[in-house]
Amino acid sequence: MAPGEAVVVANEDPNQQQSDGTPAQESTLPEDPRVSAQLSISADPSNSAHLGFSIRPSISAHPSSSAHANTLAQSGGLAHPRSSGLESLSVIKVSKRRWAVVLLFSCYSMCNAFQWIQYGSINNIFKHFYGVSAFAIDWLSMCYMLTYIPLLLPVAWLLEKFGLRTIALTGSALNCLGAWVKLGSLKPHLFPVTVLGQVICSVAQVFILGMPSRIASVWFGANEVSTACSIAVFGNQLGIALGFLIPPVLVPNIQDRDKLAYHISIMFFIIGGVATLLCILVIIVFKEKPKHPPSRAQSLSYALASPDASYLSSIVQLFKNLNFVLLVITYGLNAGAFYALSTLLNRMVILHYPGEEVNAGRIGLTIVIAGMLGAMISGIWLDRSKTYNFFMTGYLPLGFEFAVELTYPESEGISSGLLNMSAQVFGIIFTIFQGQIIDNYGTMPGNIFLCAFLTLGAALTAFIRPDLRRQKANKETSGNKLQEEESSTTSKAPTSVSEEHL
Repeated sequence: MAPGEAVVVANEDPNQQQSDGTPAQESTLPEDPRVSAQLSISADPSNSAHLGFSIRPSISAHPSSSAHANTLAQSGGLAHPRSSGLESLSVIKVSKRRWAVVLLFSCYSMCNAFQWIQYGSINNIFKHFYGVSAFAIDWLSMCYMLTYIPLLLPVAWLLEKFGLRTIALTGSALNCLGAWVKLGSLKPHLFPVTVLGQVICSVAQVFILGMPSRIASVWFGANEVSTACSIAVFGNQLGIALGFLIPPVLVPNIQDRDKLAYHISIMFFIIGGVATLLCILVIIVFKEKPKHPPSRAQSLSYALASPDASYLSSIVQLFKNLNFVLLVITYGLNAGAFYALSTLLNRMVILHYPGEEVNAGRIGLTIVIAGMLGAMISGIWLDRSKTYNFFMTGYLPLGFEFAVELTYPESEGISSGLLNMSAQVFGIIFTIFQGQIIDNYGTMPGNIFLCAFLTLGAALTAFIRPDLRRQKANKETSGNKLQEEESSTTSKAPTSVSEEHL
């Protein structure tokens, strides 16, 4: 075997059964645009039940090759032809655990999102309790956005280095810790303590926001990824919806600060208990990845994984992708406008309707529920149609999945992280500017300000070309099927067949 050459062994026994009784699905790894693959048939009679694949790295002129071209197939035991890692790569199979994983993630993401908006939804009440300005309460929301920006790359590196389970454990643990720290801030002079608790929760958010597309890719089949990503993001949106609905109900607008502290403590105890339970469940249930890759694209992604990949060079290559750049801008404009509206909604409603905190929460709930329905419906539709650039509602999960399609096989953590960073930057800008406009000119000019940028985002979305690279990797052409059939009946003479998928 030549240096740098790797062999993947695929079991060709037609009678092989999966552990759940269904026939195992066998698959040839599709070729990435940056890799030349050759199919070689072993003449050894003892290996007649196995099909050997010889994959050689080849650096091409493709603009995104630098992140993976230096090292190929160094993970998963690819240097050993008959290792268990190779056998797991040769079988495409979805795990039953996948639904438990995505639902659990959705739940602790919901808990974290609730803590983001729980102050903003009753801004005027916390303003009175702590004796601070409305802008100071706004920063309890904006700290989520600000923290994300410097921590994106370190957390993306940790995700690639240590995997999904470590990131999930860290995120849920920090979310739990932040919730309990807030219980130490039930006195008017302890505003810095509640800021500390919120900052801890904002750090937890960095370990959460970039996960949906990664979980969908690692655990779900090619026809389920968009639905799974929508479910993962669904929890975050549900948390925001509950953050609008519950705080105005649990914390009434009363002047007595002692009674107010009691009502706030109830809310903090409930969220602390829920966060603790979810952290324990993550420890028990959440696994790194399934035994077998769930799709052909994910199998190839494992083979292409390179521990020496440079994040800086990968980011540079991503920003050379015009479609991705346009998606980053449009996603930031849309999500940033949503963040600003969520943060300032209470201020806008109370300005015109004093004492209507509960109705302000209901308005926010309506906004989020409508978006959740759009996200779920469009996610299911996308698994069938792949028309990513035709949807504006439910932009959060669609943006993640579209980014993975446009940048495959680059890391889902990096592409999702860059989308979220754009959203946080625009969110801070929009929140500050719209807040100043509302204070000085009223709510109408503030809403016009947001509408102008939403219109710009809609216009730019039309220029994104749907270059669905992951879908191309998942497709098995009739020519590839023919090659597999020929390889299973070939003579003992060594044969070489070149494959082109993308």
